[in-house]
Formats: sequence, structure tokens, C-alpha cells
Amino acid sequence: MATMAIKTRTGICAIACTTVSFILVLVAFCTSYWLENDGILENPKFIRIGLWEVCLNNFEDINHHYDKKFTGCWWVFEDEYYIIQDFLWPGFFLATQFFFTLCITLLIVAAFLTWLYCFCSRDHDKYILLLMCIGADLIIAGLCGFVAILIFGIYGDRRDWMPNWEHNQLGLSFGLGSTGSLLLLPSGTLFLVEARRANYRRLQASRPSL
Repeated sequence: MATMAIKTRTGICAIACTTVSFILVLVAFCTSYWLENDGILENPKFIRIGLWEVCLNNFEDINHHYDKKFTGCWWVFEDEYYIIQDFLWPGFFLATQFFFTLCITLLIVAAFLTWLYCFCSRDHDKYILLLMCIGADLIIAGLCGFVAILIFGIYGDRRDWMPNWEHNQLGLSFGLGSTGSLLLLPSGTLFLVEARRANYRRLQASRPSL
């Protein structure tokens, strides 16, 4: 059975940062507290929304084209929501979904590569290449996550989206996504630093002794 290869402090820190980032981004991706009501308003029409779920309370079409009222928590792409899709899915929201989905997809790939790194010997031919791939993957994932967070942070709490905007606030899921996305950048940098050090060690070992 394979055992974990010995790692440097930099490598251990990189693994730890990647693990924490993965948990934070995954929780943010799956939960529906990106924007939420502050709880002060009595009987608010908007409760909360995440990337994939929205919770409403007697919400009506803002253009009054339909008399139907929406109550409860539903998948954002539920068929019944198509009559208010122009309101519910503005361009910035779809852009947030796209970039954050890209972020977590790249992070899943990085998590698998990090698992391989845990059991990879420093003497393996692909050791440095593995480190560089993980580092580059994490940095790109972090940039995608940062773009998603930036877009939602700017437009998510604007006055012309969810009703009673003055009682809406960015929620816990948004905070976790922000922290996780930003943490991916130093995580990737640590892997690249480790790759550079590993390459330096190999060059030093390959030099003939005098």
C-alpha cells in the first residue's frame, strides 16, 4: 500500500491551503446564502439566493404580466421561473455562475493532482511538472473565483434586482466563496515555489562534485 512521501514545509503548507480552499469553495458553491434578507423586514418577498437555489415569499412578477406568486425554495432554473427569467437571471448572475463553476471545476482537478502529489516521490521524473500543473491550475481557479466574487459583489446587492434591496445583504456563502477563492492564489504560488526549489535541488545534485 502506498504511503505519503516526505514533504517540505512549503509542500505541507500548500496542501493545507488547498484543502481549506476546496472546503470553502465547495460550501459556497452548494449553499444558497450569497444574498439574503437581513430579517428585519416583516414578510419579505425575497428570502435568500445562491448560485443554484432561490427562496421567495409571495413574490410576484415585478412587471405584473402574471398573477402567479412564488413561495418557497426552488432550483433557480425551475420551469415555473421561466416567466420571470429576465428578472431572476440577469447577465451578472449568469456570469457569476459561469466563473464560479469554472473555479470549482479547476479546483476539483487540482485536488486530484494534489492527492497524487501527496504520494509522489521527489525523485519521480514528473515531480516538478506535477507541482507546476497544480500551481498553475490553482492560480487560474483562484482568478476565476475572484472574477465571480467581484461581479456578484458589485451587482448582487443593487437596487434594481431583488425587492427591498435596503434589507438585503451579502451572505455567508459569498464570504466563504471570497475567502476560498483568494486563498487559492497563495496555494498555487506555494506549489510553484516548491517546484522552483525542487528544480534547484536537482540541478545542484546533478553538478559534478570537485
